[in-house]
Amino acid sequence: MAKKEKIQKIEATPELQLDKSKSYPIEEAIKLTKKLSKTKFDASVEVHIRLGIDPKKGDQQVRGAISLPHGTGKVIKIAAFVLAENEKEVKKAGADLVGGEDLIEKIKKTEKTDFAVAVAEPAMMKNLAKIAKILGTRGLMPSPKNETVSATPAKTVTELKKGKISFKNDDTGNIHVSIGKKSFEDTKLLKNYQTLLAGIIKAKPTSSKGVYIKNISLCSSMGPGIKVNIS
Repeated sequence: MAKKEKIQKIEATPELQLDKSKSYPIEEAIKLTKKLSKTKFDASVEVHIRLGIDPKKGDQQVRGAISLPHGTGKVIKIAAFVLAENEKEVKKAGADLVGGEDLIEKIKKTEKTDFAVAVAEPAMMKNLAKIAKILGTRGLMPSPKNETVSATPAKTVTELKKGKISFKNDDTGNIHVSIGKKSFEDTKLLKNYQTLLAGIIKAKPTSSKGVYIKNISLCSSMGPGIKVNIS
């Protein structure tokens, strides 16, 4: 009798309600993702997209920057490389590390990059050549393609703090992006998802032929992947 009760209890667990062979409407996928999250912390909700591109070809790289309407729920640390006359404004905008040649020399000496995003004025890019290898290998080099090289760095910092993110395909042709936290309302996660998807579709390379978006899945940190309908 005890054994039967135990089996019934296992069958009632939420994870067994997930059909891994099925694709779900995004609204349902969001609900399942939050329901199946087992972490004690406020887990991130992640979108994983498999693209129909050849990642080995330079003209088929997919990258861009978008502002998620409800942010990611993460507090990101930003380094801003700017001219002296712009340091005060950038600090006011929320940059955590601000400097010019002094900040560059410090990173060159210590090789420490205690920040998640780097922003730079165009005039500072030639100076950043000194630490390009350090920043580049860690995915931190400012670039016009993800809009982190900016003539208005204070505005860029403000946008990043509010939820502007960049995306880029990896070596396997996949994109991985966080669109919020499991504590977010479903409607906010949905709006962030729709904004991300629109941005990736807009960034489709003209040289990419055939099916562009092959697969989309949603999951929480350490949670199971849930296939999302592609409409």
